[in-house]
Amino acid sequence: MTYKLNVAQPIVEDDGTMAQAFRQYTQEAALSIPIVGVGSPEGVVEARQFSLYIDETGSTGALQYRKMQPSIAGDRTRGWVAV
Repeated sequence: MTYKLNVAQPIVEDDGTMAQAFRQYTQEAALSIPIVGVGSPEGVVEARQFSLYIDETGSTGALQYRKMQPSIAGDRTRGWVAV
């Protein structure tokens, strides 16, 4: 689910805490940031489906991986595909 902010609503509550809509928006935005690491993420990096992983080394020929399956046999570190 994608959250949108409404310019008519405050993003901070009176007590200084984040408003619920802003909290949901920032959580969704944070999940959209690519994961950066070294080597293949398969069997190593746990992520939600459709996450993007960038291999810093790029020496294996694949620079990016996309998490195409939420899990394989319950393992959330599996399901990455080189793109």
